[in-house]
Amino acid sequence: MPLHDCFIVMGIGGLFIVLGLVAIIWGRSEDKSYYNSMSTRTDDLREYLEHWPQRPEPGALKIGGWIAIAIGLLMLAIGSGFWLWG
Repeated sequence: MPLHDCFIVMGIGGLFIVLGLVAIIWGRSEDKSYYNSMSTRTDDLREYLEHWPQRPEPGALKIGGWIAIAIGLLMLAIGSGFWLWG
């Protein structure tokens, strides 16, 4: 495998890591803003305390971020292995 192909794979892995971190930060901020807005409303106290109904959006962003980081680390490892092997 040519040297520049290894760097392309490693670059894509780095991009996945960055996108994963952005998704995790975005999910945490969405989660925080939702609970801050819920805490100011007195009529929805039950929803705030019991977290019912479940809201999957912020959790899905955080889980997707962790998956993207795992894929990025795997691609970095594969690119580094090809680079050292070749």
